[in-house]
Amino acid sequence: MTRFTLHDESTAPTASQPLLQSSRQGYGMIPNLHAVMAEAPGLLEAYQTLHELFGNSSLNADEKTVVWQTINVEHGCDYCVPAHSAIAQSMHVADEVNDALRDGTPLPSERLEALRTFTLALVRQRGRVSEAELAAFLEAGFSQRQIQEVILGLSQKVMSNYLNHIAQTPLDTAFEAFQRETPAA
Repeated sequence: MTRFTLHDESTAPTASQPLLQSSRQGYGMIPNLHAVMAEAPGLLEAYQTLHELFGNSSLNADEKTVVWQTINVEHGCDYCVPAHSAIAQSMHVADEVNDALRDGTPLPSERLEALRTFTLALVRQRGRVSEAELAAFLEAGFSQRQIQEVILGLSQKVMSNYLNHIAQTPLDTAFEAFQRETPAA
């Protein structure tokens, strides 16, 4: 397997250096995902931008976690599942929600379950969801805007999950406490 470089501000391409500085300021470190992405400044910038946009979406912390972790688990991303477990904790998402997502067990509310179901349909069917699936999502209290925001979250996760598979991004020490076996997709 090709080894991918873990860049920092001194080794990254010039265009990635301020992006890595931003990561360090925001996280108190440069997450290894960002360190790998720095090789392609456009990818790192796009990822950071999508992360910020999705973070500012109309979805609440539990709902964002449902989107992120549903996709991470479905894609079998050994880096993002523990990383987003740490993020969920920092966002004060109940362990019950994150554990259910990781374990594939029922979520604590029908609304969150409808969000997971819709997100899985979107991923598995590559956007070709049925009218019935759209109606069920909307009937659960979500909006057309939130359909599009789930697509935004999916776009972010495709970037990270796929690169982590290819690069075999090593898990940061800060996320190791959240590492465990993920169910096979």
